[in-house]
Amino acid sequence: MTDELVNREYPTRPLVGVGVVTIRDGKILLVKRAFEPGAGKWSIPGGIVEVGEKLAEAGIRETEEETGITVQILEMINAFDVIDVDDDGKVKYHYVLVDFLARPTDGIEKPSPEVTDMRWVAYEEAKGMDLTETTRKALSELFGGALT
Repeated sequence: MTDELVNREYPTRPLVGVGVVTIRDGKILLVKRAFEPGAGKWSIPGGIVEVGEKLAEAGIRETEEETGITVQILEMINAFDVIDVDDDGKVKYHYVLVDFLARPTDGIEKPSPEVTDMRWVAYEEAKGMDLTETTRKALSELFGGALT
């Protein structure tokens, strides 16, 4: 299924997505989102699970598609709901997200058109960046404590 076929805004049902916290030499792989939700913000790589795809497979695929980096999934970090409501009280976005911890195994860094930039950053640097709420949540879960 291509993204063009998925109605992300005002969906008729929740969408299942994955996010991947990839760590290399103590640094976290972050991408800057080109599109909503989260356009212009820093995020962990991730996206929508395709029909017939396992969660970890989706995480591996999305990370490689967005960054050119191949990863090995190590463990699940968390699962949570993201429900954004517009000013009229209608659900604009509804995701069930599963985040994973991974390590890079191969690949050459090559940002996709879905991202405008990518960086490996230390946790302390990430805390001060303009992160999506979902990335902030994943990093807080992994490293303990709320990011401010």
